[in-house]
Amino acid sequence: MVSASSSAKDKKKTNSIVTRDAIEKDTISSIAAKFWAPFTKGKHDPFNAKLVDDIYQNEMVKTHYSPRKIVMLEFSQYLECYLWANYKPSSSKAYHMSIIIMVNEKFRERTDAWLTFEQRPVNFPEFFYNVLKMALEKENSTSTAEQCAILTFLVNAFNSVEVEIVHEQTKRLTSMEIWDTLLGTQREALFKKHKKLRRLWDILWKKFSKEDATDNGQGMFERTFLWNMIEKFKDTLTAIDDESKEVDVDAIRYCERFVELLIDLESLLPTRRFFNAVLHSTHVLTHCLLSKLIQSEAGSLFFQLVQLLKFYARFEIDEFTGRQLSHKEVSELHYDSVIKLQKAAFRHFRDTMKNFYVLNVSGVDTRKALYEQFNRMKHEEVYRFAEYLNLVMPMPQNNEEAEAHLSRFSKRFLVEAITLTCERRPNQLTQLNEKPLFPTEQVIWDENVVPYEHYSGEGVLALNKLNLQFLTLHDYLLRNFNLFQLESTYEIRQDLEDVLFRMKPFMHETKSETVFAGWARMALPLENFSITEVAKPLVGEKSPACVRGVVTVNIGRRLDIRQEWEGLRKHDVCFLVSCKATASPGTRFDVRLPFKEQIQVTHVRGCEIEGMLDANGMVIEEFTSYEKKPQLQGDQRKFRVFLDPNQYRIDMENVAEQKCDDVYYTFNLVVRRDPKSNNFKAVLATIRELLNTECVVPDWLTDVILGFGEPDTAHYSKLSSAVPELDFNDTFLSFDHVKTSFPGYSIEPSLGDPTKMLPPFKIQFKDLQGRHEAKREKTIIVTPHPRKSITPYPYEPNRNQVLFTPAQIEAIKSGMQPGLTMVVGPPGTGKTDVAVQIISNIYHNWPNQRTLIVTHSNQALNQLFEKIIALDVDERHLLRMGHGEEALETEKDFSRYGRVNYVLKERLSLLTKVEKLAKTLNIVGDVAYTCENAGYFFRFSVCRAWEEFLMKVKSTNQKLEEGIIASIFPFTDFFADISLFTGNYDEDLKKAHSCWRFIQRIFEQLDEFRAFELLRNGKDRTEYLLVKEAKIIAMTCTHAALRRKELVSLGFR
Repeated sequence: MVSASSSAKDKKKTNSIVTRDAIEKDTISSIAAKFWAPFTKGKHDPFNAKLVDDIYQNEMVKTHYSPRKIVMLEFSQYLECYLWANYKPSSSKAYHMSIIIMVNEKFRERTDAWLTFEQRPVNFPEFFYNVLKMALEKENSTSTAEQCAILTFLVNAFNSVEVEIVHEQTKRLTSMEIWDTLLGTQREALFKKHKKLRRLWDILWKKFSKEDATDNGQGMFERTFLWNMIEKFKDTLTAIDDESKEVDVDAIRYCERFVELLIDLESLLPTRRFFNAVLHSTHVLTHCLLSKLIQSEAGSLFFQLVQLLKFYARFEIDEFTGRQLSHKEVSELHYDSVIKLQKAAFRHFRDTMKNFYVLNVSGVDTRKALYEQFNRMKHEEVYRFAEYLNLVMPMPQNNEEAEAHLSRFSKRFLVEAITLTCERRPNQLTQLNEKPLFPTEQVIWDENVVPYEHYSGEGVLALNKLNLQFLTLHDYLLRNFNLFQLESTYEIRQDLEDVLFRMKPFMHETKSETVFAGWARMALPLENFSITEVAKPLVGEKSPACVRGVVTVNIGRRLDIRQEWEGLRKHDVCFLVSCKATASPGTRFDVRLPFKEQIQVTHVRGCEIEGMLDANGMVIEEFTSYEKKPQLQGDQRKFRVFLDPNQYRIDMENVAEQKCDDVYYTFNLVVRRDPKSNNFKAVLATIRELLNTECVVPDWLTDVILGFGEPDTAHYSKLSSAVPELDFNDTFLSFDHVKTSFPGYSIEPSLGDPTKMLPPFKIQFKDLQGRHEAKREKTIIVTPHPRKSITPYPYEPNRNQVLFTPAQIEAIKSGMQPGLTMVVGPPGTGKTDVAVQIISNIYHNWPNQRTLIVTHSNQALNQLFEKIIALDVDERHLLRMGHGEEALETEKDFSRYGRVNYVLKERLSLLTKVEKLAKTLNIVGDVAYTCENAGYFFRFSVCRAWEEFLMKVKSTNQKLEEGIIASIFPFTDFFADISLFTGNYDEDLKKAHSCWRFIQRIFEQLDEFRAFELLRNGKDRTEYLLVKEAKIIAMTCTHAALRRKELVSLGFR
């Protein structure tokens, strides 16, 4: 049976592959060439509506919607050239279904599905309305498979909020008008919370009351569409639960797809805002949780989808403002609802609920306490209680009608509905913090969550979606957390399966244990594993603060393998595996067959290396390259590892409650992974830390990330903080370059003489000054901004040699301004040069600020860094973090330790100059012994000499005689190696000032370097360099994720 299904799957996969030969031989190609193919334009036969019906029946329905046939139709441009080009609102059901299936195929292939409709928007509203009517048709007129296709179309439509013609139709289904389906008491409760909504509702009520008389029921249909869809879904779910009928697989797929639609409606703020109340009013969650499908094996995916729906239905957000609710606000809302519950119990059920209303909140708000209380009550009393909570309609006075009401809602249903409403909801952040980061065997081999094959888009997955919009920043990070965790799990599963197939686990012939007959480079059989430390939980936490264990393995004789295992570093992730062999010795494993059918893995737990232990059981620290590690004897090695405290707590709870075996005594294999792809734990921990942080993203960027408002709101032109005057440093090569770089602007030089307009330039933008004026003046004032000479020695700084285009200049200007700048272009268009110039300009405009460069790869980072080095940037302010600096094409070392060594070397060089200066000033004493001594020398001797010089220069009102500067300048002997003065008073004074700036710069640098002589530890020096000294810090995004916690703890900003 298994092999048959496996071969069927392979056959289906083979049949879905469309080759050129298959296209040429297929009948669809010949029909397309005759009726609509673009390459036979002008020779087409007249449109034939019956042909569409025939294609639908023969090529879609009869082939069970074969992906191969649908792909062939898509290749032939069936939708664009035939279906939509000839569409009429009165077309047949088959015609509409053909369009729906072709649109779904375009989404599956991730092409622009709505472009055809945008180009010809006529009849689209009628088409969409017809699709909505088909969605509500009974099963006898539309098959369940067709209903699934319609639901898929609606899912795609609701997720296309950025497409105007689609959004125009979908917003009618989720506007405030859908509150017409709510109970009057439910609406009143919402109006009490949000008083402004009552006025809006009164206006809408008058509006659609008038429209209902003239629109042939369309308005009423749209208002009640989602409500009716949910009712239809509940009927389908009830039919599946009916044990007297055969289970329809398509009906289960329909339920899964419908829950996906509900999740999508709940996870987008524009659709959630008014729909959330309708969702709770229909009690669809209660129906799902009480269904038999959710408890069956066939409903495992349905269960996961319902849990995701439950999460979003209770998401901690104010639907009407879009503001995320804090834990305190959620708690207060919960306490208010429980107190309201207790008051109702005291007022109406004083005798039957005596214990309920006298207890504190924590004693009555758990699921167990609520179930116990309401199960003791009569059916009618539970209904009355639900009525008080506005969960059901008021009980009629007539006995017969009252009985009918009670028969609609069973006691079990009402108890579950009340419990869902009133139970204490676990805090989402607390749940995340208590969640293990390492995947276990249950998730690794769950195909509903982590499918084996590449997802084709045909089925439903119980996964979060990365849409254009997100509810809150918490929602955005949480979705990325979950998806990245599952992506990592997929890769881990591949590595584990590869290793276990190579290890060839067999059952021992005489003992009941597993023997590994094979060999794998990335795995070793465990000789022993033991838990050595379980620290007590921190205050307010459940899990242990730390769980340590010791792994003992035999690393064998091969030198390369020994080096790899001994080279495991701190924070490297390994996996402890319990493999229970079922195969007898000699059995051949086939990697093409399903893994679970051949090898049984009972437990998988992740661990993080702390270090290798020496002969005394102490961790061997990771020494620098100048020190040698101790040489261990023998083949046995012990590693101390950190285990996930949350996973350990869950495992111990299972041991205590379910009397399970302790998994930590069953491991028989340890598996390591390639370090390049093994950083998932650090990334997940970083995302979790961000979720626990109050402010992560600046206000001006938040809406862009969440997908609200206009996309360009983060552009500098829309921000009030735009800087009107900028120093472009060496961006422009000449004044003519400035003129050609700003088309549409009026260029005004600040100097009348064109020969004096030499770079570098400072540019003032008039349009950024008059921000509140209706008509902005598009004028630029260009001012030469020559640099002051900082040394009397000949010095030519590295300058930009690239003649930037106007588009590149605009990108540089945008990058220098506050706000978001995105530079996009094909290879060879100068993106790197633009980025480097932006970094250089920011460095010179704001010398006290720090620039962080983050790239996706080491190669991209090194390309940027090499070009930054070639510009006028002081190398002591550059720092390259991570493990890719060795690939830099430069002899200088820009790593942390390389920069520390540079600073120490530069310090000695500067102190030598200080000593020379002291001798020229005839100062006795060891002023160059330390940076501190040099600072005192500068303050009390050097500054005094300079001030005396200035006093002499200013002592007369008229210019002094020629050569006087040379005679009174105190530092002439220090600069004896060059000719300083010419005898011209003005030139000599400028030269004297440049000499002073040179001396000043020596002592400024020594003041910065002083910390390095106080900090004696290499680690402390690197941390100080990172936090205080470096101005341009470069790293990859992976390294940033790995090091974020450490960087934050250091105060890195």
